[in-house]
Amino acid sequence: MLPLIEKFLHSLKSEGVIYCHWKSNAFVANAARGEDDLDLLIYHTYRQAFLAILHRLGFKEVSMSKKKFQIPGILSYYGYDETASRLIHVHVHYKLILGHDLTKNYHLPVENVFLESSSQGEFFPIPSPELEYIVFIIRMMLKHSTWSAILNGQGKLSSRERQEMEYLQKKVNRKQMDHDLTKHFAFLNLALFDDCIRSLQPLCSFRFRFKSGQRIQKALRGCAIRPKARDIWLQFWRRLAMGIKRRVFGSVPRRRLKNGGLLVAFVGGDGAGKTTLIDAISEWLSPPFPTAKFHLGKPPWSRTTTFTKGLMKAGRILGFPPFKKAPFDSITQENPGSFPGYPFLISAVCVARDRYLTYVKARRQADKGIFVICDRFPLLNIISMDGPRIERMIGTQKDNGFIRLLRKLENRYYRSIALPDILFVLKADPETAVERKSDENEVSVRARSKEIWEKDWGGLAACIIDANQPKTKVLHMTKILLWASI
Repeated sequence: MLPLIEKFLHSLKSEGVIYCHWKSNAFVANAARGEDDLDLLIYHTYRQAFLAILHRLGFKEVSMSKKKFQIPGILSYYGYDETASRLIHVHVHYKLILGHDLTKNYHLPVENVFLESSSQGEFFPIPSPELEYIVFIIRMMLKHSTWSAILNGQGKLSSRERQEMEYLQKKVNRKQMDHDLTKHFAFLNLALFDDCIRSLQPLCSFRFRFKSGQRIQKALRGCAIRPKARDIWLQFWRRLAMGIKRRVFGSVPRRRLKNGGLLVAFVGGDGAGKTTLIDAISEWLSPPFPTAKFHLGKPPWSRTTTFTKGLMKAGRILGFPPFKKAPFDSITQENPGSFPGYPFLISAVCVARDRYLTYVKARRQADKGIFVICDRFPLLNIISMDGPRIERMIGTQKDNGFIRLLRKLENRYYRSIALPDILFVLKADPETAVERKSDENEVSVRARSKEIWEKDWGGLAACIIDANQPKTKVLHMTKILLWASI
């Protein structure tokens, strides 16, 4: 069992919270290891105590990106187990809501019966096998034996569901199950329930499976959240809409943090391991959460930049002054260097504008609830890597109205880039950075790393990471700090 789950269960027990792991107990060991979701049914009077424990242990609430996919009575939380470096998903159920995955149209009001029948299992309190089996059969009928499920090729149980069914059948006492059916599921007579079991067998005929599905939906009318015809239409519409969005726009409903997305920025000199770290963080977050990456150091060209650089290239062909690549890393106030030419100044403005436009796109994504990770985020007080260039390059050696305009435009774009929600600074010793980047210009690598290494970051509330450590330790520390900051 993962340490975080063990701590979580200990807190529930010490505070007397009544709960049970209500389904998929054939694979409960997977849930204890964090490989499967924890599906916990909570007694309603312990809601506040349960949520307080989740928050105390660092769990974060998430919701579906579309409000229509959110199900009343069911909440989702994610926690981060530092020891196993694994995200743990807790499904909190206050009600037993069943049905097709797109609509979940049925509420079985037997929560108290489930909880009262529970006994301590190997890892969690679990309901009696008879009650779990009854609800399992109902769940599978609603999932696989409706006409819409059969027409969509979902008329048979998966291998995992088949294993769960066989596991429960071995544990069920038939006499006790009949008693529970009669007492707590009066809308289901014994004959119909037996027919449902038969219809879920692999060799059952299509006609019998379809007929049994119709009968159980009719028996469950009193538990339906919406009328059957409306539920069928809703399934069809959502499946169509999701298909169009997936194929045309490449989007699917995803879970997002309840408190909104975040713009996370990484800053560091060459050799600090930014790219490797960003890829690892993105891979860690992207399975459960929508995640986007932006490289502000090398932003995509806008149409304006493409047009401007096209003009400059045409000018070079026609014999106008060529673009000079300025040795920016060696420029100082005492040694400003030679005038690089107007093409360089115009290009610097284009870069500033593209960085600003990329930042705006990243910020909008974060405001929609997406985890946005930015590489080489521009900061006004970091000038050797991704900051304003014109003023530092020109100094006072040459000045006219056009240069002042370009300088003003460049500074305005950089000032318009606000600070990220979370800033990570990777500090690598300049000499270490030079060793890691042995294939690049030593002067440039040392200058960039030195600026990051020597700067006082106290005023920016940045998360400082010692990038001299091995990559695994850097990644581990970053995950801990990021999750704590969410």
